[in-house]
Amino acid sequence: ADMAKPSSSAAALETIHNRHAERAAQMQRYMKSQMPYSGVAMPEVRAIGKRLLAGLDVSRFDDWEREVLALWSGARVREERYVALALCGHRAAREHQTLRALPLYERLIVEGAWWDFVDELAAHRLGEILRREGAPMKRAMKTWSRCDNLWKRRSSIICQLRFKADTDLALLFACIEPSLDSKEFFLRKAIGWALRAHADVDADPIRRYVHANEARLSPLSRREALRKVGL
Repeated sequence: ADMAKPSSSAAALETIHNRHAERAAQMQRYMKSQMPYSGVAMPEVRAIGKRLLAGLDVSRFDDWEREVLALWSGARVREERYVALALCGHRAAREHQTLRALPLYERLIVEGAWWDFVDELAAHRLGEILRREGAPMKRAMKTWSRCDNLWKRRSSIICQLRFKADTDLALLFACIEPSLDSKEFFLRKAIGWALRAHADVDADPIRRYVHANEARLSPLSRREALRKVGL
């Protein structure tokens, strides 16, 4: 695929763009996106993506990475980037979810720089790598948690969202620590969200953590962390 050219999903999405112009404008305003939307509902985007991805051979890592970047970099509407994220998690790419994929996901997170892209990649793709390659991935997430990029920090905090009882609390608290004093909404929200995800299955350590960090946790983080379990 030629990364300088719009990907093939653009044509598929634009065939129905005119029917959804008003909805596209609403979606763009809601997401505060500079990139326009096609206005296609997510079930339809998934169906388009499924048809496009069905014909791809992404069994080799290099081919998979190239196709992801072609979709991502060639995107003319935001839905195309959702298709690129779908390709990241394609069942044929299951074996690619290793540290080798981390630079790709880092690029998508930094370039995407908004919660709809970042949260999908962090909770699903980074989480999968963490499950497979625990020690080196933990080191990477701790490094991300201390970097200057807001979205990499957020990703390190929420990469265990789906782990529930398997959450490594030491890693979670280590990734939260550098952002405890941050004024950034998306970091404060991520902290509360990540804490609440574990509180759903084991509230006591989260209560203890919140109480121990009462002076530093933002009201938003604290409220989100304890929203379902109380004091």
